Amino acid sequence: MSQNVHVTTLCYLEKENQYLMLHRTKKENDINKDKYIGVGGHLEHGESPEECVLREVKEETGLTMEHFRLRGLLTFVIDDIDEYTFLYTCDRFSGEQKECDEGELVWVDKEKVGELPLWEGDKLFFRLLKEREDFFSLKLHYIRDKLVAAALDGKTIEISAAQEGE
Repeated sequence: MSQNVHVTTLCYLEKENQYLMLHRTKKENDINKDKYIGVGGHLEHGESPEECVLREVKEETGLTMEHFRLRGLLTFVIDDIDEYTFLYTCDRFSGEQKECDEGELVWVDKEKVGELPLWEGDKLFFRLLKEREDFFSLKLHYIRDKLVAAALDGKTIEISAAQEGE
């Protein structure tokens, strides 16, 4: 196993057929610079994935999640980093949305998400979020920012599948 192992959460809040996306523009040395991603972050010591996602969404958006569910496990292999990400969606939340210190929070129509600057593999898990109700495990292997391999539920899949269904 890599010495650089990260455990994180990622959440997409949903309303009116839109996802809340974070356009990462404000952090220095950001692997996600200029890309659109969900909200979330690293688990702190002693924290469960659920505690982490609740805390991170509140910190980054000002919103309190009231109904959310774990949709999948994402394994990112990026150069010398292994990152295990618990992927959530949330369809009920409360509070006032605030400005995020990591970038701009934008509500994006679900059909238009694929047009944004995303990690290539994100298109795969957005398709899975749309097509599947069951839990899935998706492994995405990158060299720098280029997707070179992918596996769904333990089975290798063609990378071209990322472009299908857009």
